[in-house]
Amino acid sequence: MFAAVINAAFPVFALILTGWLCTKAGFLGATTREGLNRFVIYLALPAQLFSTMSTTPLSDLAEPGFFAAFGLGIFCTAAIYALIARSKGESGLDNIINGMSSAYSNVGFMGIPLCLMVFGKGGLGPSIITTLFTVSVLFAATIMVADLHRFSHATPLTAIKNVARSMLRNPLLLAPALGLGWSYFQLEMPLAIGRYVELISDAATPCALIAIGLFLGETSGWGRNPIVIRIALLKLLVQPALTAFFVLYVFDMPRLWQLVAILASALPVGTGPFMMAQIYERDAHASAQAILVSTVLSVFTISLLIAWISQQLPT
Repeated sequence: MFAAVINAAFPVFALILTGWLCTKAGFLGATTREGLNRFVIYLALPAQLFSTMSTTPLSDLAEPGFFAAFGLGIFCTAAIYALIARSKGESGLDNIINGMSSAYSNVGFMGIPLCLMVFGKGGLGPSIITTLFTVSVLFAATIMVADLHRFSHATPLTAIKNVARSMLRNPLLLAPALGLGWSYFQLEMPLAIGRYVELISDAATPCALIAIGLFLGETSGWGRNPIVIRIALLKLLVQPALTAFFVLYVFDMPRLWQLVAILASALPVGTGPFMMAQIYERDAHASAQAILVSTVLSVFTISLLIAWISQQLPT
């Protein structure tokens, strides 16, 4: 199991390291990073969201207890981050994005392969749902809160108009909504177009991770950032504990789905918060460093969790 976790985490670390080395060697710089960021935000990530939503039958989403438990684990963790930040006098858009980091699992790049390894094909359905919830619902909620914060100085009516206008123009919200409609009406995707969308969407996570490495390569000195430590602890320990409570003691669902929810919640920070910081032109140091730190630490925390999960599975 330990080797399997390393195999899942190593590509994440290696892609970040690749970007970092390219920056230090002078091969790539800020201009490249900016281009990669824009490619991911406006093309690759929307394509990935659309592809995931459009190919998921709505019947696969009919597990309300799973949705509720996994969602509460996410939003309760983000709320805990917000409370801690407020107690320390921290506020603003940066903290909204950091709160997202504390609950945003790397479900697509690490979660699905790990779930297939641990649970077999039976884990594919619930693991896809965790991906949908994270990259669509959490993204949408964070964008809404961020826009409300940005326009908080305006009158209520003006703020509502500005938020609505901003959300309707955001490709990260339009793409999954379009994909949901595509799935609902069971539209047929032409093979050539489907392949085109797939090729673009497959580039989202690798390009985002390399962009993070480029960004970290431009950063001089890390030090001990308490925000990064806070995010990593909430992500790797608090969120899976909360999710375990909800799936085991509050909501009813099959045992396999319970274990998938716990494993997905224990994954390290995904690339979404870093992309969100780029969208709103905020300081991305905390989210970028949290991705790297939590990925390294998750090799140990997830290995322990999988050892426990293996004892819970029916023989």
